[in-house]
Amino acid sequence: MREGFDDVEWLARTRAEGDLEAWLALVPYARRIGVSALPDPQGDGLLFRLDPREGNVGNVLLPALHGGVVAAFMETAATLDLMLATRAPRLPRIVDISIDYLRTARMAPTLARCSLLREGRRMGNVRVCAWQESEAVPVATARLHFVLGNPAEAGA
Repeated sequence: MREGFDDVEWLARTRAEGDLEAWLALVPYARRIGVSALPDPQGDGLLFRLDPREGNVGNVLLPALHGGVVAAFMETAATLDLMLATRAPRLPRIVDISIDYLRTARMAPTLARCSLLREGRRMGNVRVCAWQESEAVPVATARLHFVLGNPAEAGA
């Protein structure tokens, strides 16, 4: 059997182990833009990291990260954080995203922390804050709404 998000046993096992690297390996654009996750030193959650890469540049004159790369980073962080934080293995599908770009995201490591605002039977809401030098000075914030699916029904 192929391992992946549609394999309920694999999803439950990697979730229990907190193996986000296995999840990130299945998301090609996350690998391409340089997304990684590590335990949050300030809590029991995760801290997500976006490495500065030449392919992520949107404005070569500054240079600054492309806004779409920042959005993809925040969406990936929110999705994976939600998958790990839910009461049972669930597959979130994004319904809506609202991003506030607050300042220029330079070519520097970008970090993000997520907060699960609500997990219902069918919907989940996550807030994401991304920063570079100081968490008190975010480069962007986002609020995402997800439909929470049953992994057993993913292939259907």
